[in-house]
Amino acid sequence: MTTLTHMAERSPEIIVGEKEHRRLVATALTDITEDAERIDFLLYELDRARIIADDRLPSDVVRLGSVVRFSGPGGQRTAKIVVPDEHGQVRHDGYRLSVTSRHGAALLGLRPGQRLSWRTAEGACDWVEVIGVANTPDRRFLSKERHR
Repeated sequence: MTTLTHMAERSPEIIVGEKEHRRLVATALTDITEDAERIDFLLYELDRARIIADDRLPSDVVRLGSVVRFSGPGGQRTAKIVVPDEHGQVRHDGYRLSVTSRHGAALLGLRPGQRLSWRTAEGACDWVEVIGVANTPDRRFLSKERHR
């Protein structure tokens, strides 16, 4: 098991919807790869998340399908948060970021202005800070609101 050491700054609260939490736990437990460290990181983040009803999830929270602008040690980047396919692969087009990657897992549940820092298993310092988040409205919730 990986020991994750968060840096001196306090880890921000992260929020995850109920259905997405179940899906992500199942994804993590079925993503059999050689790099168990990153799966441990995702499971750690999911374990500390505050889980709320899907329809109460704020619109600016990073979740699956979010397009997020963030900064890190390598500079700024924009990426869409996705799950890997059935073979554990994500199309590497420079735009998609797997939620099972360290940066994908770190971004999950954050909001603009929040920063998460950690020390990797190799001892390096890493971090992400959310600059902006765009989420597509859930059509199921929109149609329910229109009929009220």
